[in-house]
Amino acid sequence: MNRLLILIISLFFLNNCSLNENSSIWQNKEVDTKNPKNIKKVFSEKKVVTQFNQELKLDLSKIKINNKIVDNRNNYGIQDYSGSIEKVGIYKFSKLDDVNHLNFKPLFLNDGLIFFDKKGSIIRYDNNQKVLWKKNYYSKSEKKLKPKLNFALVDQNLLITDSISKYYSININSGELIWSKNNIYPFNSEIKRSKNKIFAVDYKNTLRCYNINDGSECWNLPTEDSFTISSSNFSLIILGELIIFTNSIGDVTAVDIDSGLITWQLPTQSSSIINETYNFKVSKLVSDNKSIYFSNNKNEFYSVDVRTGITNWINEINSNLTPITSGNLIFTISNEGYLYVVEKNNGNIIRISDLYLNYKIKKRKNVKPIGFAIGDTKLYLTNTDGKMIVVDLNLGKVIGVEKVAGNFTSRPFIFNQSLFVIRNGSIIQYN
Repeated sequence: MNRLLILIISLFFLNNCSLNENSSIWQNKEVDTKNPKNIKKVFSEKKVVTQFNQELKLDLSKIKINNKIVDNRNNYGIQDYSGSIEKVGIYKFSKLDDVNHLNFKPLFLNDGLIFFDKKGSIIRYDNNQKVLWKKNYYSKSEKKLKPKLNFALVDQNLLITDSISKYYSININSGELIWSKNNIYPFNSEIKRSKNKIFAVDYKNTLRCYNINDGSECWNLPTEDSFTISSSNFSLIILGELIIFTNSIGDVTAVDIDSGLITWQLPTQSSSIINETYNFKVSKLVSDNKSIYFSNNKNEFYSVDVRTGITNWINEINSNLTPITSGNLIFTISNEGYLYVVEKNNGNIIRISDLYLNYKIKKRKNVKPIGFAIGDTKLYLTNTDGKMIVVDLNLGKVIGVEKVAGNFTSRPFIFNQSLFVIRNGSIIQYN
């Protein structure tokens, strides 16, 4: 009788209880949060394997040439350079370590340029590559750390942040020290300025705001930190009363310049990126005052509204190179060596060109693009094999290759109708 009663109760239970994950019986069941159904998978590894619309010719005859020395939007655009890639000058300095991670830009002046050497010495050159002055404000122990420097020019003051936590100001004409301060952590970004303030981001993902006149801190804004140090520099842009910056985990944050309060924040990656920030790379932010454009090596190219931080569109382009905009077009190059031409308004890809088409398969796997610049109707791309590829932008075809160094170089820079490339121990100027 007891056995029969147990059987009846068991049958009743099975018929009235749904044995699925929604049943209350599964109170201790682990929930799978790795692949939530309502969130877009962002770590797509899809890669372009073919060219697209190769016969499409671009009309760049009415392009606007950008000759600005300072651009707080990082939007350098198409610049005035139609040279023949003829080497006309070499600015020499002591060799830098880790030139393959050289994300640093010389400060270009109408009468020369400023750069640094492996001991943190600041060197000012004239247009004939002659040294006008050389100054070093580091101790013996600090020199051994081989500080990397970022520059910003404010009137007659040269502002410097470095990779060993110092920031200071010197006179641009004499090189004499005006003031010097120390941050808690090393800096890992370019410098931007607005009004009487300068801005930089340190390795702890904290945006720092300093007074130009004496280096005192006006405010700081910490953002979420990561467990590892990023291998790429963070980016900042200034648009009106906003400063917008990136950090190591993919957040893009807009902040009021005066108060330091967040206006909006856009997380672009899942929390899993925190553990792999060293390999996570984001391009510089670029803006046309309406939208912000940037990409990363997780196969995402973003267009984001400046005012709201709302995403306009996302395209699948695997790149951490700074894009260039002109009119309604965006130019970028993927980490696999493909040149993309994208419509700015809607994100449509209108042409894809393989810039490594002539590389053998084995060599191609070992070559990566470093950065590019556009002068008139030609694109100049530097690569990890020390070569610079020249591309006809109208046709999307490679028309020349220039050997710059034995291996790594910097991205190319255009100033005063000359093209510059940094290699280990010198800056080469092309006419």
